[in-house]
Amino acid sequence: MKKRIVFTGGAGKAGRHVVTYLVDKGYDILNIDLVPLDHPGVNTLIADIADSGEMFNALSSHFGFEGFETGKGPAPVDAVVHFAAVPRVLIKPDNETFRVNTMGTYNVIEAAVKLGIKKIIIASSETTYGVCFAEGDKDFHHFPLEEDYDIDPMDSYGLSKLVNEKTARAFAMRTGADIYALRIGNVIEPHEYDRFPAFLADPMSRKRNAWSYIDARDLGQIVDLAIRKDGLGFQVFNAVNDTITATLPTREFLAKYCPGVPIRRELGEYEAPLSNRKTREILGFREEHNWRKYVRLN
Repeated sequence: MKKRIVFTGGAGKAGRHVVTYLVDKGYDILNIDLVPLDHPGVNTLIADIADSGEMFNALSSHFGFEGFETGKGPAPVDAVVHFAAVPRVLIKPDNETFRVNTMGTYNVIEAAVKLGIKKIIIASSETTYGVCFAEGDKDFHHFPLEEDYDIDPMDSYGLSKLVNEKTARAFAMRTGADIYALRIGNVIEPHEYDRFPAFLADPMSRKRNAWSYIDARDLGQIVDLAIRKDGLGFQVFNAVNDTITATLPTREFLAKYCPGVPIRRELGEYEAPLSNRKTREILGFREEHNWRKYVRLN
């Protein structure tokens, strides 16, 4: 039987690509969102993650009209993938961004575990590393940025993601559920590779993203691998591609543009400063969409 996945935020920039990837892998998906997702075979249930009752109801719902044919009520859900959020600062007031993102994640996880769903994937963010939406020019503490980094965001969005990781850890400890937080990098859709020449011409324009990115299709692979990987309890994974968005080798690049920032370990020749080493080693991620395949280098 197909695995049944409830996906929140499937109509968003990242979500629609991940949903497409999961459908192609054979999953049965119910999308929960404030706006419909136009994808064949995927129903969208319009619901607000900030409303606890709506989340309990949505996570125990039929996926579509065919569910009524069984006469047995809604079938069990195998996993929840939670991407729904206010997606960055400067869309809503800061307090509302923090409220929706933190309460929404709490509500989704609480409903899932109390309904007996033992696998939950949540979208965290590169912004937890504290530089993306920092006030002024803030340096990273050290390189590479890995999952044990002392994350210290100062903005409402990054702070909400930090709190969400702590919420996920608390529920995992309490319930024994596997809850994995993906620190998602700057999401690049296929048509956006035409922006990379400008990135390469102005290297410091990518500092806030730690010169890293995630191809939206490769993000689908990471989510698929996370769904399939059981028994890890609470975990954090950097969801980024392998390579730095620069033409210089990583060590040479960092010595030139971040000369005062310590480097804690040996780096691969073009390894992204926001490293996906743990994601590769534990989940088995193998990128398929390196930016160099799509960008002409002179």
